[in-house]
Amino acid sequence: MTLIDLSREITHRMQGFPTHPPVIITEFGRHDDIRETFGLKYSSATMYLSMSDHAGTHVDAPRHFNPDPEAAGIDEVPLEEFFTEAVCLDLSHKPLKTDITIEDLEAAEAAAGVKIQAGDTVLLYTGFTDKTIGTDAFITDFQGLTKESAEWLGAKGIRMFGVEPISPGRPGKINYEVHNVCRDMGFTHIEGLVNLDKLVGKGRFRFIGFPLRIKGGTGSPIRAVAWIEDDA
Repeated sequence: MTLIDLSREITHRMQGFPTHPPVIITEFGRHDDIRETFGLKYSSATMYLSMSDHAGTHVDAPRHFNPDPEAAGIDEVPLEEFFTEAVCLDLSHKPLKTDITIEDLEAAEAAAGVKIQAGDTVLLYTGFTDKTIGTDAFITDFQGLTKESAEWLGAKGIRMFGVEPISPGRPGKINYEVHNVCRDMGFTHIEGLVNLDKLVGKGRFRFIGFPLRIKGGTGSPIRAVAWIEDDA
């Protein structure tokens, strides 16, 4: 068994969606802060964290894109949704600031020699992170799905799809349309993945990405992992 970490490091003031609260990480408890309790001297190191429920590598809950008061928060989504069969499609040939079309997805599926099946998680490798991390382009220049290509994935009966950028569709109207497809077709998506290049050509694998149990959360950071059998 090989485990591949697909999650970004959560760091102080890391790049993220501009309208979301920033990630703040500071020192809280220090080992040079010696305390005495029950006649014993001790110290402990702890960190203070403040961040959005959409920080870093994260999954959107239905409540994020569905205004229905009955839409599920992240704590209400069954854990089975985050432990699935998965495939990774190679779209790294797509230039920055371009749409991922149905034809692109069909060609990538054929090239991978896999078939997207109902219940799958579909990960889309574009090489975006390596090309833009640490630059302004990371916020604006990503490749993204269109309304039609998101519907194509939804018609396959997938549980979710995952992308490297901060949004699943290109900035503006298209991004909102992709979110609405998720709402209307009953699936969701992950944003902020890394290391997807390590999954190209691996065929089918298992995806693990459990969220935090945030009461009423509109999403959650996840530790996204690909589980590949050694003989795969």
